[in-house]
Amino acid sequence: MSYTALYRKFRPDNFDDVKGQDHIVTTLTNQIKANRIGHAYLFCGTRGTGKTTVAKILAKAVNCQNPVNGSPCNECEMCRAIQAGTSMNVIEIDAASNNGVDNIREIREEVTYRPTEGNYKVYIIDEVHMLSTGAFNALLKTLEEPPSYVIFILATTEAHKIPITILSRCQRYDFHRITIDTIAARLTELLEAEGVEAEEKAVRYVAKAGDGSMRDALSLLDQCIAFYLGQTLTYDKVLEVLGAVDTEVFSQLLRKVLSGDVTGSIHILEELITGGRELSQFVGDFTWYMRNLLLVKTSENPEDAIDVSSENLKLLKEESEMTDVDTLMRYIRIFSELSNQIRFATQKRVLVEIALIKLCRPAMETNLDSVLDRIRVLEQRMDEAPVQQVIVQQASGSAGEVNQSAVPEPKKPQKAAPEDLQKIVAGWKVIVGQTTAAFKQALLKSIPKYNGETGEPVLYVEFQTPLGRNYPDDSDACRELKEIIERQTGKSVELHMLVAEDHQQTNLSRITVDQAIRENIHMDVIIEEEPEGLSGE
Repeated sequence: MSYTALYRKFRPDNFDDVKGQDHIVTTLTNQIKANRIGHAYLFCGTRGTGKTTVAKILAKAVNCQNPVNGSPCNECEMCRAIQAGTSMNVIEIDAASNNGVDNIREIREEVTYRPTEGNYKVYIIDEVHMLSTGAFNALLKTLEEPPSYVIFILATTEAHKIPITILSRCQRYDFHRITIDTIAARLTELLEAEGVEAEEKAVRYVAKAGDGSMRDALSLLDQCIAFYLGQTLTYDKVLEVLGAVDTEVFSQLLRKVLSGDVTGSIHILEELITGGRELSQFVGDFTWYMRNLLLVKTSENPEDAIDVSSENLKLLKEESEMTDVDTLMRYIRIFSELSNQIRFATQKRVLVEIALIKLCRPAMETNLDSVLDRIRVLEQRMDEAPVQQVIVQQASGSAGEVNQSAVPEPKKPQKAAPEDLQKIVAGWKVIVGQTTAAFKQALLKSIPKYNGETGEPVLYVEFQTPLGRNYPDDSDACRELKEIIERQTGKSVELHMLVAEDHQQTNLSRITVDQAIRENIHMDVIIEEEPEGLSGE
């Protein structure tokens, strides 16, 4: 006897065996028990969710001589004939290949004859959305007022393509996608019946790969069993057969992407391709992995939101702390677009490599989420390797007494060179942004200057508004600014805060930056006016 595929061998033959569609099973069994059977049903839903199976069970139940709780007994003559496909009472029609007006006219002629045995003639029209407009029109009248002994069951995966005139004449039942838990439980039950040993992790992965379709999951399981016939079905073996990628590889890849390591990311992709992994499957699974990360990041109870082991959940929580929501949404957007492009592409590898480079290099894009990712990268670099930072030391005397000690050893806080002062001036807004309250407002209107002639490690801060009058003598404000510069740069400078000439009071101790610089030049120079107002003597 030839081998029968699992999804055919274990197809449910009564309502109790139908999994994941309790809302439909309960309604139909109640109708049968109460003898309130409709004349036209429309079964809608994605592939492999049980539409045709439930239609055949319903056809048996309405003709069964000894129904049990609304389900067929599967023992009487009628049940056995329908199960074997020899009954004249149940007519299955594939609308994909019989979609013309003539095919529907044949049905209209046939329904005038009563069933030779049993109670009802049942017409099961599969993929009914494939009927032509003329065929739908021909079906309308018969569907609205069929003989009392005729039942129509229409099945489709695309209910939106069916005319509203047909929809209004049918009882509509929507078949839901079956949950991973339900599929996994059914697969485990069938594996025990077949005498095949399998890891729970392997079974759950097959159930997840079924994507809500029991038939797809059974077909994948059949494939895995055949490849490793007589062996225990492990998680790694399932990944090998399906061309899928282990979760640990996704974790490694994500960490490379977050660090901006293009070479490392491409190297991981190279290993996957060499190992025979299917790129379309990889793109879909990596997108799903990032979706789980996003749920962990945003959900208060991630254990209820995602279906992973406690070990993988711990890893996801750790990685969710390494990034932010905007970055993850950008990654998901790029890979979702890739999944649409890769389906019909001839150069799949090139498209995946470009997508990985986009993830690592947000500067390649101009979207808002890429700009936010670029900011994240910059902040990360500033935290890991701050730009040459300036450590400020308290001046020990008046504005004219400047410490001119030599530059100390590297790796220790050292006094700033002219180029360091130039960098501090260039990044002044970043430094000011870390100060607080009114002091920040005064500093936003200040001008940082330094003496490029002498190379002294002295930074002059000239306040341009009356708000800055209180700060040249404020030791706490001076200390705060020094500490920020020290954290930001790592260099030591002397800090002098002064008030611009237009806003200083008659207090003679207050001088401008230009005056202070002139007083601290101890050599003969030719005075030469400059556009910025700086001069030397």
